[in-house]
Parts: sequence; C-alpha cells; structure tokens
Amino acid sequence: MKKETTSWGGVSGWYDDVVENADSYQQKIILPNLIRIVEPKKTMSILDVGCGTGVFSRAFSEKDARVVGIDLGKELIDIAKEKSKNIQYFIASAEDLSILKNDSFDVVTIVLALQNMKFLDKVMGEVSKKMKKGGRLVVVLNHPAFRVPQMSDWYFDERLKIQYRKVAKYMSEIEVPILMNPSNKNSEKTYSFHRPLQVYVKSFAKNNLCVTKLEEWVSHKQSQAGPRKSAEDKARKEIPMFMCLECKKIG
Repeated sequence: MKKETTSWGGVSGWYDDVVENADSYQQKIILPNLIRIVEPKKTMSILDVGCGTGVFSRAFSEKDARVVGIDLGKELIDIAKEKSKNIQYFIASAEDLSILKNDSFDVVTIVLALQNMKFLDKVMGEVSKKMKKGGRLVVVLNHPAFRVPQMSDWYFDERLKIQYRKVAKYMSEIEVPILMNPSNKNSEKTYSFHRPLQVYVKSFAKNNLCVTKLEEWVSHKQSQAGPRKSAEDKARKEIPMFMCLECKKIG
C-alpha cells in the first residue's frame, strides 16, 4: 500500500506552472500583499515554511533579505534550487526543524501550506523555537470560514438572483483527501486539514505567538459575460477566499 503523504512533490511540474502563472491567486493576490506585510529588506532573516518551488522565497530574496526555504517535497525543492542559487533550501518536515538554529529568524512565513500540515501544535512549536523574540509569523490560509474542503461551494439563488457561499461544516476539525491536480482525476492525492479559526489562535497562544493582524483577501477573478456575471463578480468581492494572520513572538 502506498504511504500517505501531505507532500505536493508528486505534481511538482503542474504546481510550479500554477504558482508562476501571471493570473494566478499567488501572483495577483498573495504575493503583493505578502510583500506589503512582511516588508523584506537587507537586514531581515526569513524562514519560508512549506516553500514549494520557492515563488515567495525568491520574492523575499529579491528584496535582499536572507532567506531559508523548507519543504517536505524533494521534487519541489529541486525546482526551487534550480530557480535560485542565493537561497538555502532544505528538504524537511515542518514538524521537525532541528536542522535550523533556534532564535534565528526575524520572520517566518507559511503560505497556503499550514492547512496541509496534520500536527498543528507540533508545527507551531517548531516554528516558535526558530523565531527571535519579537519576531513575526505570517500565515496565509484558504479562508477557513468559507473554504472547507468538500464541504463548501458557490451556489446561485435563482429567485433572488444572488451568488452565495454554502458551508456545511465549520466547527468540526476534518481531514479530507484531495486530488493534488483537480483537473486530472488520476492525480495523486494529498490531505487537507480543515480547522476553525479558534483552533489556529489557540495553537498560536500555546506557543507564545500573539495575533497582531488579521486580513481577508478577495478574488481578483471576473466571470465571462452571461446572465450571472454581475452576481458572481459581486459575490467575489463580498466573500474572501484567503485569510492572512500575523503573529508576534512574545516569549
């Protein structure tokens, strides 16, 4: 039996194409907001946890920050290393960051990756140890209130002519197998872990991380011309697809 994994290494080529696409959420929404919040600069040391093929690591490095990237997927790290020789990359689980020195990073980022990590408290404990006192953790998630794997979707109300989001579960913590490449039914599977917001905040607090900022980011996409275009475009501006949490290490 094939071992279960949360690595995205099995679809590394497809994944890299998605995040590098100029019209992707990563490029249009997440990257500019992340640069604004992190404010990478020459004096800053940044750890990018779950770095994938390094799209955000490279953006930080281009601002002269000292960057280290780690990911579970060897195939992803191989691509990341090919794209930049100025960044240290390691194949490692976020549950064990012993290869890195404690108290050594000004900022840790976890971008669209924490929801694929099973043991949240363990990850937060490791991340906190690597942060300097007063350092910041910046987490970007698929919005936990509106994007619950296989338990949420867009719906259209024909009577009211409005597009809305239907959520079947929120408070339950659930583990959901998902296709890595949703356009390919034969794609390898990974696992996504839905948690309500309070679970994240409690884990942060347990590990001396105090939430200092919360932002919700909407989609930039627009529907093609049609009878539902107006309602769909309005819904995208009202229902955020991403959440960003910034925490400060206080102990």
